[in-house]
Amino acid sequence: MRTSAPPRDQIEPNPLRMRFLGMDFNTPLVLLSGCVGFGEEYTRIKGFSNRDVGAICLKGTTLAPRLGNPPHRIAETWQGMLNSIGLQNPGARAVVDEYLPRLDFSETRFIANVCGSTLEEYAEVTRIFDDSPIDAMEINISCPNVKEGGVQFGNFPDMSARVVEACRRATKKPIITKMSPNQTDIAENARRCLEAGSDGFAVINTLSGMSIDIEQRRPVIGHNQGGLSGPAIKPIALLKVYQVYQVCRAHNVPIIGQGGVASAEDAIEFLLAGASAVGVGTALFYEPLACQVINAGVSAYLARHGHKHVSEIVGALELNA
Repeated sequence: MRTSAPPRDQIEPNPLRMRFLGMDFNTPLVLLSGCVGFGEEYTRIKGFSNRDVGAICLKGTTLAPRLGNPPHRIAETWQGMLNSIGLQNPGARAVVDEYLPRLDFSETRFIANVCGSTLEEYAEVTRIFDDSPIDAMEINISCPNVKEGGVQFGNFPDMSARVVEACRRATKKPIITKMSPNQTDIAENARRCLEAGSDGFAVINTLSGMSIDIEQRRPVIGHNQGGLSGPAIKPIALLKVYQVYQVCRAHNVPIIGQGGVASAEDAIEFLLAGASAVGVGTALFYEPLACQVINAGVSAYLARHGHKHVSEIVGALELNA
């Protein structure tokens, strides 16, 4: 016998659905840049649904096409992974013209990852994505500044702020600044980026690291060093999220907390530390459907503690006396 659907006011609200910088997220989970290509590749995995995530961050994109670094580009480490892909990508115009039309913007949100070697390149890539269906832009300030001898923009507050300012002038779409952990004072950097026009933050990017082949007596990574991700960096990432949250909370600025998330417990820790959303990256390489398990675990935690919505635990960390 066919039954009618319950009235709308009797339907239980989804405790994981949320708003992030004006965007509707199905869940607090965000698939991180560099881990899911340009979106289309990952969504072909059997059993995956865009409805399992709030947003997908596309691969880092520069103005001109890049071939990337020499192999090896990836190396497994204890509880982590080193990568040095070198921003291989087809260029911003190709991403907008060829890749974005293949994505289903009705199911989830898509965030571009803007990269550059000069302020002018950051601004031009931002302008190209501004004239596209992309929902928001993640500014990767961990790129090297070629005019300053290769020093990374993200390691110095003045340089970080200048990148954000350049991108802010080029778009009205939400800007999420991706913070580097390889710096002295991440909270001060966040404050400067906020003043420069950042709408939100992604905390953190990978840590610099190295792995050595003792028989060859050479670095395993072809570029000698790479970015360390995975469970090994989670304690560092949690602290950085908490530190940036101290700057953001008075201004109601949201944070995507990321770094070693592989379980519901990991995600909950980031939410308690001050993240409004949680990024999942390295875990996808060994468990492509991890988001389904994480969502279920977070929902169970909320129910167990009497919370009706995930926002109720954001920043709910209570420090020891």
